[in-house]
Amino acid sequence: MRSSDLQQRAMLYHFNDEEMVPTDHPLRRLLPLVNEALRGISRDLDAIYAADGRKSIPPERLLRALLLQALYGIRSERLLVEQLHYNFLFRWFVGLGPDDPVWHPTSFTKNRDRLIAGEIAKAFFRRVVEIAQRQGLMSDEHFSVDGTLIEAVASHKSFRPKGDSNDDGEHFHGSRRSNETHQSVTDSDARLYRKSKAQPAQLAYMGHVLMENRNALIADVALTLATGFAERETALGMIAGVRGNHRITIGADRGYDVASFVAGMRELRATPHIATNDARCGGSRLDGRTVRHPSYAVSQFKRKSIEKIFGWMKAFAGYRKTRHRGRRRVGWQFTFLAATYNLMRIRNLGAVTA
Repeated sequence: MRSSDLQQRAMLYHFNDEEMVPTDHPLRRLLPLVNEALRGISRDLDAIYAADGRKSIPPERLLRALLLQALYGIRSERLLVEQLHYNFLFRWFVGLGPDDPVWHPTSFTKNRDRLIAGEIAKAFFRRVVEIAQRQGLMSDEHFSVDGTLIEAVASHKSFRPKGDSNDDGEHFHGSRRSNETHQSVTDSDARLYRKSKAQPAQLAYMGHVLMENRNALIADVALTLATGFAERETALGMIAGVRGNHRITIGADRGYDVASFVAGMRELRATPHIATNDARCGGSRLDGRTVRHPSYAVSQFKRKSIEKIFGWMKAFAGYRKTRHRGRRRVGWQFTFLAATYNLMRIRNLGAVTA
């Protein structure tokens, strides 16, 4: 017997949002890790809010929502808020009840400056790293380093001569332009950069990652201006930040096979397991003893996992081109994405937390 398609709505509904989330859903194993990291930065969050006055949206909920945006590749915060209105899975993860109102998309904009000023992304990233270290998931001896270009929200037409208000940027083809004489009027921190001769120049930033080789977790992260020199300088700074006086190994591609970088690593008691340049590029700066050691081949194999990090950020988290302007905002988001990636890795590795 065919049922009638009546669409009369019931006046009252009773349900438990906890029961609506499948027991084997990936977010169930992720949420305890997220909450532990957020508890660890509670004092940092207290420091950026006034002790009295009107109560704000709990910053933990904003951060959980931003995690969802990265995990599900949601293009904008307006679409994210739209999802929070009707997606019970998202509401459950963020901490909103079925009847709780959802904030306006501009709440992210208003609170982001406060979160950036308090360096909350760095604090959150450090807490996630501490969770991984406590679970014994991170190596303290073997690392890899690399950098990637992040396209800025600035067009070539915005790259105009400094101090020239009459130039509209329309006729830039065929003209010589450089970062010394030109600057983007929409994002003054973006730099015109070309990573190789086979690639076009673009306005961009440079993101840097130090990865430990045991489980391909991010040990450190940084974002700099795309100057052409920052990649190796920043890498040395991250290597210097590795705790302990023991000797470590650093895997990297052949772009790091230069005399100054190799010498800097030796001073930091780090063994350079760098891909070697051939004779056409002037030869390698590594000695034969280093490249013949069995651990060199292992480092060269492991270092390629760092491309998966950049691939996830760009292909899944939507950060091939940043949605923000200015080094502080772009760097905040890059650090937050690094923390998100680590959380996924820890979950996938089966780590548990109280």
